[in-house]
Amino acid sequence: MSAESTSNMELFQYPLSLNCQKVRIALEEKNLDYVLHEINPLKAKNLDPDFFRENSSGALPVLKNGNVVICESLPILQYINGINGPMGDDKVHHEKVDEWVKKVDEWDAKTFTLSHVSEGTIRFFSRFKRRVVIARMAKNPDLANKYHNKLNSMHAMEEKLKSSEALSVNEKQLIDLLDEAEDQLGTTEFMAGFEFSIADAAFVPVLARIQLLKLAPELLKPRPRLLDYFVRMKKRPSYKEVVQGYSSQLKQMRVLVPSMCNVAVRKLFSKY
Repeated sequence: MSAESTSNMELFQYPLSLNCQKVRIALEEKNLDYVLHEINPLKAKNLDPDFFRENSSGALPVLKNGNVVICESLPILQYINGINGPMGDDKVHHEKVDEWVKKVDEWDAKTFTLSHVSEGTIRFFSRFKRRVVIARMAKNPDLANKYHNKLNSMHAMEEKLKSSEALSVNEKQLIDLLDEAEDQLGTTEFMAGFEFSIADAAFVPVLARIQLLKLAPELLKPRPRLLDYFVRMKKRPSYKEVVQGYSSQLKQMRVLVPSMCNVAVRKLFSKY
């Protein structure tokens, strides 16, 4: 793919989203030009009809490049990696890259994150989003089935968060991922070789999320190679550009508090 074909690249994302951070790090590492559009899911902006027509899951990120529209972080990362040749060239094991990116994607980061958020906060936003979906269904009958599916997926996530078995499975998947990374770093400097690759772009936000949730002493400190790797990754310009501004709960509050105020006012006046 030529460099010229990326001149109209647009990324629809939310800066606190782990999956969006994966994609932005990849774009930054490849020095690709792109335009950012923020879609705030806390305000239910991902449920607006125009956006929902192109992405009926309402999931972020979404990448547009001319007539190409790609949803979900895994295919987006694979697409980015193919632009002007894969990252790392012959200094990475490309089969390992593919394997690792898929493995990270199979772990449900959203469940992990929400399991460490208070029930009150989850209830506050989920009730609002449910009312938004119902209002959108009434105003956009052509999208009624898709909005109904969205309601079902929201309900499924709420039930999943109540399931101790589901949360235990999610935690074990993460532990296995971290253990495998610790072993890998015993032989290579990066996740798939001796240069930064898409595999690292996919994995670094996972470590950042662990740190954000104050779980580093429990999950990273016992894995010294992984901890050293994370220290090195935090020095990269891509990390500083994409993650560092949201790397603590205090910094995230600058984004979360305005969203909570917006939702509270809209609920008060039934503006859905």
